[in-house]
Amino acid sequence: MSETTTPTDAAQSIPDALERLLSVLDLREVDGWGPRGEEDLWRGDSVPGPARRVYGGQVLAQALLACGRTVGAGRLPHSMHAYFLREGALDVPIDFAVERLRDGRSFSARRTHALQHGQPILSLTASFQEDQPGYEHFTPAPEDVPAPEDVPSAIDLLGGIDHPAARFWSHESAFDLRHVGGSLYLGAPADRSATQLVWVRARHEVTSDDPLLHRALLAFACDQVMLEPVLRQAGRSWLDVGGAVPMASLDHAMWFHRDARADDWLLYVQESPGAQGGRGLGLARVYDRAGALVASIAQEGMVRLGA
Repeated sequence: MSETTTPTDAAQSIPDALERLLSVLDLREVDGWGPRGEEDLWRGDSVPGPARRVYGGQVLAQALLACGRTVGAGRLPHSMHAYFLREGALDVPIDFAVERLRDGRSFSARRTHALQHGQPILSLTASFQEDQPGYEHFTPAPEDVPAPEDVPSAIDLLGGIDHPAARFWSHESAFDLRHVGGSLYLGAPADRSATQLVWVRARHEVTSDDPLLHRALLAFACDQVMLEPVLRQAGRSWLDVGGAVPMASLDHAMWFHRDARADDWLLYVQESPGAQGGRGLGLARVYDRAGALVASIAQEGMVRLGA
């Protein structure tokens, strides 16, 4: 894999989408909440999504950041596990009540619920660790993957199409997605496969070097593609979703192995080991351009494809 390059002109031309997301991820602390004022409560708003509800990746990112705000300096999330419980409303602030489960010598554990109208829309538990040396190994990245500069961008593919979803992915999305072998935006895949490769990067530079923020951005971005291998294997596309194929995320797990910047190209190596009962499972290994494994992800979703 080659070194990181400058974002494309198309990605640079619309910086507002990423700036809007970064503003939403800058959570507000609510002081004196609770009977004794001792609880940790953070509040955030929402960015527009491709549907008329809060985008799940946004709530994941905000919940992780809320938990991270209560952990001592030097401890970063190494894993998170979440359940999506209800649809979120775009016009209502989201509160994140954080519970400090444990602070040990090396690890800290936190739990939070994302709340609207007093009801949880997401429940997340995260574990944080001091930076420590240890034995290392990882499954190598696949070889002979085209560089992102040689793969069509969703920004360019969808930019001239007069459709609400196309306008969102080309103008409102904070990330540039490039599917090796073709995307599922405009139609069913030529070959049904339970695997796919996708290059992902923020649309322009993120000025902050905060590794917690970059891990939260990674959590935001991945929710856009995690169930695509299920659609790909079934011979379906995003044009089917919401009509012939109701789909929604159910749960989500991430393991962070190494620091990575969201504004550098990251390769998602994805597969779906199975689907049943109206549910499908998506897995991903995420590599940087040097070929190092930076994260592993699993997500199960409701994908009602029929018998």
